Amino acid sequence: MGQAALREATYEDLLQAPEHQVAEILGGRLYTHPRPAPRHALSASILGTELGSPFHLGRGGPGGWWILDEPELHLGRDVMVPDLAGWRRERMPALPDEAWFETAPDWVCEVLSPSTAQVDRSLKMPLCAGHGIAWLWLVDPLLRTLEAYRLDAGHWTLLGTLKEDDEVRLPPFEAVGFALDDLWA
Repeated sequence: MGQAALREATYEDLLQAPEHQVAEILGGRLYTHPRPAPRHALSASILGTELGSPFHLGRGGPGGWWILDEPELHLGRDVMVPDLAGWRRERMPALPDEAWFETAPDWVCEVLSPSTAQVDRSLKMPLCAGHGIAWLWLVDPLLRTLEAYRLDAGHWTLLGTLKEDDEVRLPPFEAVGFALDDLWA
């Protein structure tokens, strides 16, 4: 007896997910995971603050970016919700009117947790590369690390791994630095 074909997930499937879950469609499959735990949420919030002031608002930095928490990205058949994403305003001069983004961001950051790390690394990283996202950061609050990647000819190149209290000055945000240990509880 043959195996039944899996039905591709739809946006309606995503909308049916419980409110306390983050739902994404990756490679045609629905994935859900719990809302971020406090350490995860703190790391994402502080990183958004550190980047938002100089790069989003232009306070003490060059500006020119939209930096957003948990935007819903509609990229082809994939619906992703990264912890943070950034668009150069020269590529996206205005925010869309819809509750989602169809323009791929220039930068994505995922804050890893035990419930998301495997999906972030094995599914979302390749999908981000396939959608042409130029930079990707992975922050791990348990290991106290930040890995920065640049997309080169469709493949990720590791630019650096920072730890503990290293200064963060990595592309595309190397113009203004901050201490990595600001992200840890």
